[in-house]
Amino acid sequence: MASVILEQTSLSTVSITLEQDVVQARRRARQIAEILGLDPQDQSRIATAVSEIARNALEYAGGGTVEFLLDSVDSPRMLLVRISDRGPGITDTEAVLSGSYQSATGMGLGIIGARRLTDHFELASSPTEGTRVVFGKRLPRRTTSPNPLLIAEITSRLEGIRHLDLGREIHQQNQELLRILEEAQQRQLEIERLNRELEETNRGVVALYMELDERAQDLGRAADLKSRVLSDISHEVRTPLNAILNVSRLLLDRLDGELTFEQERQVRLIRDSARTVTDLVNDLLELARIEAGKTVARVVTFSAADLFAALRGMFRPLVTSDAVVLVLDDVAALPPLETDEGKLGQVLRNLISNALKFTEKGEVRVSAELCGSDAVAFSVTDTGVGIAEEDQERIFQEFLQIENPLQRRAHGTGLGLPLSRKLVTFLGGELGVQSRVGQGSTFTAIIPRNYVERPQEQAP
Repeated sequence: MASVILEQTSLSTVSITLEQDVVQARRRARQIAEILGLDPQDQSRIATAVSEIARNALEYAGGGTVEFLLDSVDSPRMLLVRISDRGPGITDTEAVLSGSYQSATGMGLGIIGARRLTDHFELASSPTEGTRVVFGKRLPRRTTSPNPLLIAEITSRLEGIRHLDLGREIHQQNQELLRILEEAQQRQLEIERLNRELEETNRGVVALYMELDERAQDLGRAADLKSRVLSDISHEVRTPLNAILNVSRLLLDRLDGELTFEQERQVRLIRDSARTVTDLVNDLLELARIEAGKTVARVVTFSAADLFAALRGMFRPLVTSDAVVLVLDDVAALPPLETDEGKLGQVLRNLISNALKFTEKGEVRVSAELCGSDAVAFSVTDTGVGIAEEDQERIFQEFLQIENPLQRRAHGTGLGLPLSRKLVTFLGGELGVQSRVGQGSTFTAIIPRNYVERPQEQAP
């Protein structure tokens, strides 16, 4: 709060030698504050601060001087009070000002209280020069700037009320005390009201948490039931699907005789449809295992080059259009990975399949590069239709497919991308997309080179 006071005009001085002088100084402080336009509360604050510091001067130094000053230069202008004594000084001013000083007589509390009541506070003390305390309150803007006429008016008004009526002063102090007590009571009532509101809010929050906990338990039970139903149904469906695939394979291998062109076309349609349903069932089973926290990592050591070679051999027969080229970069320089090769391969197969579905011309490029020292970023980039920014998170929702003219020709279940993200998360990585409509997309899966087993969480 320290400030440089360049010029001060003295308004009044009170010598402190007796107890009644402390009362006189308090009264004088209130009178001057009233003349200068301070409101009743600030009048009480400055009067109380004067009373506390003047009493300290009387008790610890045997007396002192209270001088009321008008700061006529600094902005904002202030009513200042300077209380000086020639006593032994204060031994530890820092402890007093910090509030850590312990005194049986309450000296430290008086100084701290005065400091809190005022807008400006300075304390200087030494064993040889005694103690000097300067404090003040800001004056209202409407107060006239200090000038000889204002000073003369203040002096004149103070001369007219110099006589100290002790009874009246005590009565006025009692009135101030009653007003303070009433304000404190009103604040206490307000605090009690706020406490009641807070208790009601807390009860509501507790009830809400209980309801949320019940809902979470219900959702957990529903998730378990869903996973069991999906698992049971999927296992039941796989048996007839395997039979259909085996019979169609036998027919296409001509083990039961030759087929006409139309018969072969229909058997291939049956086989392809059965494969599509089998892929759907497998995806549902994998999702059910992940959501139930029962997925198992089969960790092996392999190279990205071997994984790319397998993908190249798998997709080469599927790229039947000369307008689209599938390119798998050379990744022989990458260090080996120690993770679940099957799950990583499943993610890349899903991403490549999607890229081929939605790319009419151009290329689909599969690449990989080190991401730091302990992860590999696998990217699948296409020159296809692209994905609008508002849909780039929605595509990872289960069974959701974005409206697109190619979607009518490219059949799918809407499970490939959600499953891929969950598999990447299971492997400790993350899957994201960057895309612009009409310019293509890049899906990037960042996978740790070494799989670290971590607790699995069941889906809520």
